[in-house]
Amino acid sequence: MYKSIFSIVKRLIPRVSETELIALRSGTTSLDRQIFNGSVNTQINFKSHELKFDNNKIDELLKKYKDDIVYPNDNDDEIVKYLGKNKFFSFIIDEKYEGTNLSVKELSSILTKITSVNPPLGVATMVPNSLGPGELLLHYGTEEQKNYYLPKLANGDFIPCFGLTGPHNGSDATGTIDEGILIEENGKKYIEVTVNKRYITLAPVSNLIGLAFRLNDPNSLLEKGQAGVTVALIEKGTCGLKQETYHNPLNTGFPNGTLKGSLKIPIENVIGGEENVGTGWKMLMECLAAGRGICLPATANASSKVACFGVINYAKHRTQFKLPLIKMQGVQEKILKMVYNTWLIQSSVALTNEILDSGEKPAVLSAIMKQQTTDRGRDVLNDAMDIHAGSSICLGKNNFLEKFYRNTPVGITVEGSNTLTRNLIIFGQGLNKSHPHIFPILDSILNDDVNTFKTNFNNMISHVACLHLKSLVPNLSNCVYSVLDKQTINFAHLSNIVALKGGAIKGEQFLSANMADIFSNLYLAYSVKWFEENYKTSSVLSEYCINKLTNENQMLFNKIIDNAPLIHKPLICHMKGIVRYDSYTANSKIVNEIINNQKIMDTFKQDIVIENSVLEELDRLNSLDKNSNEYKELYNKVIQVGEYNI
Repeated sequence: MYKSIFSIVKRLIPRVSETELIALRSGTTSLDRQIFNGSVNTQINFKSHELKFDNNKIDELLKKYKDDIVYPNDNDDEIVKYLGKNKFFSFIIDEKYEGTNLSVKELSSILTKITSVNPPLGVATMVPNSLGPGELLLHYGTEEQKNYYLPKLANGDFIPCFGLTGPHNGSDATGTIDEGILIEENGKKYIEVTVNKRYITLAPVSNLIGLAFRLNDPNSLLEKGQAGVTVALIEKGTCGLKQETYHNPLNTGFPNGTLKGSLKIPIENVIGGEENVGTGWKMLMECLAAGRGICLPATANASSKVACFGVINYAKHRTQFKLPLIKMQGVQEKILKMVYNTWLIQSSVALTNEILDSGEKPAVLSAIMKQQTTDRGRDVLNDAMDIHAGSSICLGKNNFLEKFYRNTPVGITVEGSNTLTRNLIIFGQGLNKSHPHIFPILDSILNDDVNTFKTNFNNMISHVACLHLKSLVPNLSNCVYSVLDKQTINFAHLSNIVALKGGAIKGEQFLSANMADIFSNLYLAYSVKWFEENYKTSSVLSEYCINKLTNENQMLFNKIIDNAPLIHKPLICHMKGIVRYDSYTANSKIVNEIINNQKIMDTFKQDIVIENSVLEELDRLNSLDKNSNEYKELYNKVIQVGEYNI
């Protein structure tokens, strides 16, 4: 019987490419596995980490380059060298190689702080501390490579960048990647490859370049390793590499550009040496968590916190029609959305940092964090721009939003387009990697192992039956956490039913995206729950956020069930539910909570810099008598917009 089932399932499962298989086998699982299991425990004990980096260095950096764009700039060389010499590129490098080796929590905090003042400076700091030569060398370099390159990366002698993307492989990172061949001359092996890389951050200022390409070995010269995606290091001005042109991403002011040339690279330049030839995609997959799970969420956290802190204080004092803006329900509606999305961002950033600091490398959670925080960060800024109105569309020192507004599309686009991440990766990869039983079944089929398949298949049947029965039990409590737990069971059960589609899921991206939305919302809801349990900031706001997420999820459940094939509906129709609309009274209660609970504003203020800015002046209005001349003068000062001579 099992041989027949084995054959049926083998036909049903999607075709899995080598690169997809490597991605599925890379990294770890965490709360994503618990969500697919139908039960989540947020009582997680994490160890504390000492703070290592001198805050005075951050203050000095921001004082020196507060308003500077990094590139193009006559001073760009000075700025980048300043970052390097002051150890801002050393955060993920071990102390034995002269690095600072910060915890993820501290790294995220520093990136948030820098970005809150100067986004391009934040980007320039972020890149060497995420995907790039540093992390790849740490994990895969030879001892000789580590001892030579890592200290020079830590002290700024080397400014790194990493070249993967080309004109024909954007989000499809290895789709049509540059291809080279292995040759031999005078007893030495070289890689000949013509590269055309673009969108490479720090490329115009980098002097140590990591390059990814697909290496072929037509003459069977390899003694170790194998043909395939390979990663090599090249110093500026060597091997024929050209760094002659740059891009200008929306005048955001960070260095981004091209890497080109017909190269001849000694094989010893491959990170890890010849034995690591062909393992580049695995290396990249293992190291993606930093860029996606830490750095981009930190930038979204910075922009959203600045927007909320600034706009709420602005709305408290800015008057129109003889009323402060914050008394107007139209403005309150937008502030509610801003606070809601910002609370989700900062709560999930806090939880994810703790998970990463515990040693996990959760690839699926990193994808959720990248897509959700950058998308929600864009929503925050759109609402903030509406409230700040004329002050946000005119350049000047009182405009605290425009620098983030211009940068927002960058976060949406880089490290894999959010469209790709939402429609294909979060649920598609999550189902195969995070589900407790699907990958073991897939692995047994790929290995043509019927006995292992039998064990895993039986586990899957038990899992499906158990979740189906649990999903049938009505929710006996309207407690927000009870609803969340019930939705987790329903999502896990629905995932099992959707999994019956097999490889067709890749083509049904409306469905995959909606499942990704539910999955992401559940993770965000548990992040809010965890944050409240640990920091006790506002149970009122936390419950509001979780209620809103679960209500959105119910809409998504209903949509998916309505669109399900008839054959599946008897198994899932009981999960349809009533969608509750916002209560005007409840909304007013949350607005009052935002205005009166100082802990909320203190949380927004954490890890952003307000000193010597209009944010500090807006905050100072709160402590002044509104009838005093000092208040009136400061009020008039902060609502002014920039003016320029004709």
